[in-house]
Amino acid sequence: MRKHQQTQKILTIAAGLSLGSALFFTASGCQNDAQNGALLGAGIGALAGQAIGRDTTGTLIGTAIGAGAGYAVGNESDKNKERNHRSNGW
Repeated sequence: MRKHQQTQKILTIAAGLSLGSALFFTASGCQNDAQNGALLGAGIGALAGQAIGRDTTGTLIGTAIGAGAGYAVGNESDKNKERNHRSNGW
């Protein structure tokens, strides 16, 4: 097996494990939606980055962008929940 193919195979496995871990931790429950979003976004971003870039740099960039986007979406969800909680007097 050529070095490039071996590296690609390792990165694909790592990205899959990353997504699997994110799904596991999301299912097992983080403290808030922002954390869930960051984990899930990182996993999806890693897979997308690997698929698009086909190298380590693409995977890392995808992971970072996915984590940031997932956190932003989850954080907004947390804010909405807090607003609803306060407006309902709970």
